[in-house]
Amino acid sequence: MYQIGIQKRGSMSRKKIIAGNWKMNKTPSETVQLIEELKPLVKNDEVDVVFCVPAISLGVAVETAKGTNISIGAENMFYEESGAYTGEIAPGMLTDLGVKYVIIGHSERREYFAETDETVNKKVLKAYEHGITPIICCGESLKQREQGITIDWIRQQVKIAFLNVTADQAKTAVIAYEPIWAIGTGKVATTEQAQEVCAAIRACIGEIYDAKTAAEIRIQYGGSVSAASAPELFAQPDIDGGLVGGASLKPDFGKIVNYNK
Repeated sequence: MYQIGIQKRGSMSRKKIIAGNWKMNKTPSETVQLIEELKPLVKNDEVDVVFCVPAISLGVAVETAKGTNISIGAENMFYEESGAYTGEIAPGMLTDLGVKYVIIGHSERREYFAETDETVNKKVLKAYEHGITPIICCGESLKQREQGITIDWIRQQVKIAFLNVTADQAKTAVIAYEPIWAIGTGKVATTEQAQEVCAAIRACIGEIYDAKTAAEIRIQYGGSVSAASAPELFAQPDIDGGLVGGASLKPDFGKIVNYNK
């Protein structure tokens, strides 16, 4: 239904982006060890590689990844510059460290920390103010999929996330489609399910902006991505890489990054 022309024209020019979401794992010293272990395994000039690590480890991660093809991302940030927001992280703190990406609106943030579509939008706008590339997450629960409202739900999340974002900004964004029922469960959406939703997201971006913007934006699939499932998923016309959870903490992440070798 959503196999529209703009995806197919743009898909060949979009560089794949494969990001690891470490979640609440690894101490700073363990972070150094893991990055050193993964460095030789994730070399692939055809792919943008990002490690999104816990805030406490961002500094050592940036230092350890210097001179490699690895960019460092944060797992969250706040939408204010500074102030009385105990425990939060300001965007300027991230850029001062050399952080290039930030995950915004992950389903775990929405579920456990009451993030909303509106706060996601605020964070996206603030990330752009500071030149940080947002990885904007969207996804449906198993109940929503069974109710047949997946596409409607995702479109709402996307439309609100991009409120007041310019077309030039939107082109540089990364959208991560993660069906909540597949995160950390071992379940993976079928290739057809993943492609259908990613195509619908691209169509939605085309409606908000234009065909050119839709063709340039990169859309990841996330949700129990593995070395076995990556090649078929990443071969789809509207899937431009993955946001990888548990597998990003293991040597197998190198096989995901080098899915095309």
